[in-house]
Amino acid sequence: MRIAGLHGIPKRRFRRMTTSSHKLPVAPNRLKQDFTATAPNQRWVSDITYVRTDEGWLYLAVILDLYSRKVVGWSPSARLQRDLVLEALAMAVGRRTPSSGLIHHSDRGSQYASHDFQNLLRNHGIACSMSGPGNCFDNAVAESFFATLKRERVHRGQYRTRGEARAEIFQYIEVFYNRQRRHSANGYMNPEQFEKIDC
Repeated sequence: MRIAGLHGIPKRRFRRMTTSSHKLPVAPNRLKQDFTATAPNQRWVSDITYVRTDEGWLYLAVILDLYSRKVVGWSPSARLQRDLVLEALAMAVGRRTPSSGLIHHSDRGSQYASHDFQNLLRNHGIACSMSGPGNCFDNAVAESFFATLKRERVHRGQYRTRGEARAEIFQYIEVFYNRQRRHSANGYMNPEQFEKIDC
């Protein structure tokens, strides 16, 4: 690597973003760490992370389809509030128009447990699933996506503004990850290619 001028990108320490210390109702864990799907829009996983900028944190919510690992919905915001996850879900539903029977899995954070978010799931016939308390392995696919995003893009520089970070995240998700980046779970096809196999 030294001879070729290559440098490794080390992993960074995990920091928990959401809090489950609330009195809102939580859903059962319907996935139970089974991250498989036989078709699109059967199982979605969602989570929130943060990106450091010189203006302060930019929070990011994403939703991935477990069939292809495609990011079907995402939302960035300067505030860690329920609107963040509501907008990501609205994008996913608008793009995919799923039929009933879809499971949406997340952690037990107050944003996901909020009445507004739960009502939006119910209105679209989506069953809610939540991880066990404090168990990051219950949402491993979403956690893995964030680790990849940060290793391949976010941690390679410093963002001066939240707008700059948003633009980079858009480029990574919509141009690179969904349409170019090969994924081992897809037989080393990108998510877009993988979903077109059965079309």
